[in-house]
Amino acid sequence: MHPAVAVLGAGTMGTGIAHVFAQYGYPVAWVEVDTSRWEKALSVVSQNVERQIRRGILSPEAKDAILSRLTFHKDVQPAVRDVALVVEAVPESLPLKIAVWQEVALHAPSTAILASNTSSISITQLAAHVAHPERFIGMHFMNPVPVMRLVEVIQGLQTSEATVQAVLNWTKALEKEPVLVQDYPGFVSNRVLMPMINEAIYALYQGVATREAIDTVMKLGMNHPMGPLELADFIGLDVCLAILRVLQEGFGDPRYAPCPLLVKMVQAGYLGRKSGRGFYEYT
Repeated sequence: MHPAVAVLGAGTMGTGIAHVFAQYGYPVAWVEVDTSRWEKALSVVSQNVERQIRRGILSPEAKDAILSRLTFHKDVQPAVRDVALVVEAVPESLPLKIAVWQEVALHAPSTAILASNTSSISITQLAAHVAHPERFIGMHFMNPVPVMRLVEVIQGLQTSEATVQAVLNWTKALEKEPVLVQDYPGFVSNRVLMPMINEAIYALYQGVATREAIDTVMKLGMNHPMGPLELADFIGLDVCLAILRVLQEGFGDPRYAPCPLLVKMVQAGYLGRKSGRGFYEYT
């Protein structure tokens, strides 16, 4: 019998994380305060499982088993009471994450591992707000979670070696590839990726080339599956802006300053695919 896992949040990342744990046999206590998101999240998991079945990744009978392992909760307390692992995937807001983790720490077993899926916020800083901070760690999945194999495992200053080893094992149990990194702004993935995206936005802002030309250079010249402007739209321009600001503040280095065009687009509500418009238009 697989130990139970709690997943906090039913946005894009939380939905993918819950799907993967359920796919690999773990009962998932899924917390989402916005009940209107439950039906949508369950529908997304269902559609993605059907896609896996069509591609021969899963057998047809797997769908009912996966969906049966997902249990929704509106409150943290009953969801985390008997779990071995809590994975938080709430929006990238430090005050929100701190509030969520303080509540989790009150109700989760003292032996439970506490993992944040944050893409840029300090694991060390979050760990300082829970009891037994040695059990706190970063578990940064990539989007789309059911497809992408990488999990960036982030060791905070307080994180114990036992917690690191346990999370490396959890990740391998999901047939994903864990990569251990230390807790510095942006970790590895976004410290490298976001300046590239920002530079592509600067190239557009300065009229160096069109959006299509910039993306084509990186796709055909660097063998990237998606151009940086298209990728920014996929990630969400608000998310890109928030991460760049974390990098700028964390390192105190002006090279991470977000391009004025990115700032303006977020102010206008042009957030990429999720809003229907970013560097490209979506219907």
